[in-house]
Amino acid sequence: MTGAAGDSALVIQTSFLGDMVLTTPLLAGLARRGPVDVVATPANAGLLANNPAVREIFVYEKRHADRGLSGLLRLARRLRRRAYPVAYLAQGSIRSATLALLAGIPRRVGFDSSAGRWLYTERIPYREDRHHAARLWQLAAPANAEPTEEELRPRLVPGDAEETAVGAILDAQSPDDRRPLVVLAPGSVWATKRWPYYPALASALASRARIAIIGGADDRGLAAEITAGVAGAADAHVADATGRLSLLASAALIRRAAVLVTNDSAPLHLASAVGTPTVAIFGPTVPEFGFGPLAPHSISLGHRTLTCRPCDRHGPARCPLGHWRCMRELDETIVAGAVESLLGMERGS
Repeated sequence: MTGAAGDSALVIQTSFLGDMVLTTPLLAGLARRGPVDVVATPANAGLLANNPAVREIFVYEKRHADRGLSGLLRLARRLRRRAYPVAYLAQGSIRSATLALLAGIPRRVGFDSSAGRWLYTERIPYREDRHHAARLWQLAAPANAEPTEEELRPRLVPGDAEETAVGAILDAQSPDDRRPLVVLAPGSVWATKRWPYYPALASALASRARIAIIGGADDRGLAAEITAGVAGAADAHVADATGRLSLLASAALIRRAAVLVTNDSAPLHLASAVGTPTVAIFGPTVPEFGFGPLAPHSISLGHRTLTCRPCDRHGPARCPLGHWRCMRELDETIVAGAVESLLGMERGS
C-alpha cells in the first residue's frame, strides 16, 4: 500500500453486504499506515463491529433519514470537519462520488468503470479477471501490485455476544450431537439465485450431519420447507436460525460449521471471512464475475453447458427465457456429492 505514514483515509462503501465483507482487505491494508474511517449503510455497518482496522463508522441512511440532498449535505459537513486527505470509493455511484467532493476531500480514488468516475481525481482500472476483493484492494495499492493470500483474506470479528447467541441456538437443538455441522443458506434477494432443492439436500444429509439454517426473517418460509423435509428422518437435528442472528453472529455460526452450502449471496462471503469450506451454487451468475468463495477447499457449482449463462450481473427477478434450467437441472445429488467430498476431507484432516 502506498501513502505517507499517519495519513487518515475514508472508505465509502454503501453497496451490498457481500461487498462490505470484500472491502475488509482494503481496510486492513490502509490501517497499516494510518486511521481508517468508513461510510456504511445501516445494514452493512454491523459487519465492521470489533474490526481493529476501523476507527469510526459513519452510518449513512441513504434511503431513510439521510435521503435526498439534505441528508447528503448533512453527512458531507460531518466528513469535512475531519479534513481527510483521501477517499476510496469502494461503491462507485454518483452519489458516493458527490459525497466525497462535497466533503472537500482532495484525492478521490475509484474505478474507471464507475458511474461517479468523472468526479474522481484518480481512476483505477477495473479488472474483470480479478476477484472483487483483489479489485478493491488494488484501489490503494501500487500499480500492478499483487496481493498475497493473507492480504486478500476478508476479516470479520464476531464477539462474545455473537458466540453466546450461536451457542444458545445449537445447544437447544442438539447439545450432545458431535456429528459435523452443515450450514444451509437458502435465501437471496434475487429470486433466480435461490436454488430450489435445499429440502431434498437436507434430507440427504440428515443421517450424517447436524444441519443449521441461516438467513433473515424473510427466509423463514424457506427454512420451514427444509425443516419439514427432514421431519421424518431418524436422528435429524435441524437448527433454524433464520431471523434470529445478526450478520456477525451468522458468521460465528458459519465458523463452527464443517461446510456451508449457499447461493451466490452474502453468506458465501461470510464464510470466506471465517475460513469455512463452501459449496457455492451459481445459477444465472458465475464466479468469474469476481464473487466466488475465498475459503480453502471451496467448491463452486453451476450448469456449465448452458449457453444462456450468465444472463445477469446480479440475478434477474425471473428467468429471461422462462425455463430456469440453470437451477432446475442442478439437482441435490450433485450438491450432496460436493458436500460429502468436503466432509470426507474433514475426517481425513
